[in-house]
Amino acid sequence: MRSPLQSVILVGLALLGLSVLPASAQFYDGYDRYDDGYDRYRPRPPVLLDPGYGQPAWWMERPPYGSVRRARPQTQSAGLMPRPTMPKARRTSRQFDPAFLPTVINYHGREKPGTIVIDTERRYLYLVEADGTARRYGVGVGKPGFEWAGVHTITRKAEWPSWTPPAEMRARRPGLPVRMEGGLDNPLGSRALYLGSSLYRIHGSNEPWTIGHAVSSGCIRMRNQDVEDLYERVGLGTRVVVR
Repeated sequence: MRSPLQSVILVGLALLGLSVLPASAQFYDGYDRYDDGYDRYRPRPPVLLDPGYGQPAWWMERPPYGSVRRARPQTQSAGLMPRPTMPKARRTSRQFDPAFLPTVINYHGREKPGTIVIDTERRYLYLVEADGTARRYGVGVGKPGFEWAGVHTITRKAEWPSWTPPAEMRARRPGLPVRMEGGLDNPLGSRALYLGSSLYRIHGSNEPWTIGHAVSSGCIRMRNQDVEDLYERVGLGTRVVVR
């Protein structure tokens, strides 16, 4: 047995259904959706998939190989200009050429033993020995315009000689002193052998890298250790031949 409330609800639902049917009928256009020749049971056409469909998302987003070139990392900081390349300065060699080290050689010249022979072209000084040999030393000679040749004898010997530049040399080089005492800074070096009454000498040098070159104002220069050795082997009156 229904309660009065249930009866009222059932009646209301029935009335609501009757009101909906006429409204839906007025929108029906008589079109039969299944009378257009469509056969729901015929085979469906194949589905064409886009290339790459079904691949993982990361693969589809990945660009083709070789399509993107990686840029090289820049090592230069932003805002800095490249430093210009500066040419390297040429340095003057200050190394002594070992070809001018003292040695003993066979000597076939006509000079008598004890004679000093200077070959200015080859930059060598020879001290002739009695056994057909000669002691050979490297020397520096007069630069162009200051070459000379001749025969002299040693008239004076000096250890750590002082130096008095001649007036014509001081005229060419105003910075030279009138006189310089002997010492390590003196260009005559540790020993000097004076030739005749001339201004020429065989002397040492505080610039050993100049041995083997034409650099002097006419004097014959040697390394200090070499002129010291020669100094002990010769005496006053020794004949000196310059060629």
